[in-house]
Amino acid sequence: MTRHVVYTGGTFDLFHYGHVNLLKTCRRLAGQSGKVIVSLNTDEFIYEYKKQNPVCSYEERKACLEACKYVDFVIPNIGGADSKPSIEEARPTIIVIGTDWAKRDYYSQMQFTQEWLDDKGIVLAYVPYTLGVSTSSIKQRLQNAFEIENKII
Repeated sequence: MTRHVVYTGGTFDLFHYGHVNLLKTCRRLAGQSGKVIVSLNTDEFIYEYKKQNPVCSYEERKACLEACKYVDFVIPNIGGADSKPSIEEARPTIIVIGTDWAKRDYYSQMQFTQEWLDDKGIVLAYVPYTLGVSTSSIKQRLQNAFEIENKII
């Protein structure tokens, strides 16, 4: 049986069941003897990329990921927009991303090419995006609840 190292990356702010579904799929692909490594975006990179801070700090987000039974290791995204340094550190056989990236240029976003992946022996796998939940939608629900509460008072 092949031992896979599965890599995924992201912000993982306001940890929710969409994140759990992604990580559960990573575990299934890695198998019980494989490893799941999450490259976690730093607070500085998130601000640089999204022009806003995450709700939860890097350490808080890391603690949630480390507590998840589907995750073996959490590493910082040391390259910022260039994901290659973190990928090279993790040495995965599979990189997992959600299908929400299927219509976007993930290769440009991560600053690698198919040739680079091929040279490293890495497969890029798209897994189903969990519809109905996202960090943005949770933030919106909180905002709506706050507005309703303030109108009542």
